Amino acid sequence: MTAFARPARDLRNLATKAADGALWLIALLHVVLAACLITALLFVSDAGATEVEACGGENVLTALGKSDPAKLASLEAEAAAVPNGKGIFWKVEKDGIAPSWLLGTMHVTDPRVLALPAEAPAAFAAASTVIVESDEIIDEKKSAAAILMRPDLTMFPDNKTIADFLTPEDQKRLESGLKQRGIPLTLVARMKPWMIASFVALPACEISRKAAGASFLDKKLAEDAVNQGKTLKGLESLIEQLSAMDSLPTEMHLQALIETLALGKAIDDVLATTTDLYLAGDTGMIMPMMKSVSETASSQDFGYADFEQRIIIDRNKTMATRAEPILKDGGAFMAVGALHLPGKEGLVELLRAKGFTVTRAD
Repeated sequence: MTAFARPARDLRNLATKAADGALWLIALLHVVLAACLITALLFVSDAGATEVEACGGENVLTALGKSDPAKLASLEAEAAAVPNGKGIFWKVEKDGIAPSWLLGTMHVTDPRVLALPAEAPAAFAAASTVIVESDEIIDEKKSAAAILMRPDLTMFPDNKTIADFLTPEDQKRLESGLKQRGIPLTLVARMKPWMIASFVALPACEISRKAAGASFLDKKLAEDAVNQGKTLKGLESLIEQLSAMDSLPTEMHLQALIETLALGKAIDDVLATTTDLYLAGDTGMIMPMMKSVSETASSQDFGYADFEQRIIIDRNKTMATRAEPILKDGGAFMAVGALHLPGKEGLVELLRAKGFTVTRAD
């Protein structure tokens, strides 16, 4: 039986067991949100938002420290064991060349994130080359047009819509979640579940800032590079990013969407906590924190391992390989999603394996 043939009721029942559904969906925001935002431009601009909403959400770790200090200590121990789990700004060196720099980013417009670590502005100013995940983000209309040329990656085939795979109750919840962000369901109904999930998971404040013209961090760095006459290079195409996401099973995407709907406002708390951890440079705590949010569901691994391999680890290797010849020239400023940096197969370790000396600079 294909994922499309599975009854919506079964999908919903399975979703209650998918502890990792929300986890990978939230991680999605850090690795493909740039592409999602570009595609979303057509819809956000039509929403006609004129006021920027305040962001909500509370730090779940602060609450956990009060309710279960032992659990928080366990998460902190897990985070401490993550290689290179502290720091979002790194110096990349090799004998005989000018140093380069590696910044972990969040693909959001939050002014606190846009401010950059204290050491980063001077490094950016001195760099002759700026590297981002995709240099296509600099031209939103061209990027959106390129993505729309590949509807197979983002849209259901054969005139199907998301309503064909959801219960009436879940459809109402989806419609309500989108309406709160100024997006009618009819406008995105043919989009594949992971695309719709990006709208639901984004805080309303992020949508409204984008509608007001704010650039997310990676795009702002790319814009600044071009405006300052620097060379801008990308490590991936947006189509490659979308293809990676589309390669995962549709059933997994449907369940993640349902799980995200079930989280409701709690996802704002997770994103607020993620931002706090990012600003503190505590990237190693992000994944343990996310897992703890979903721990009341089944411990069954329902696809996160595949997500991590395809969307994070495989892309880490591609980024490291493509960045190597650029970094060998020296004087580069590289900015990619922060979740690509830590871990045994993160960019910090991969660049070290290629002969670079990589040390924390924040």
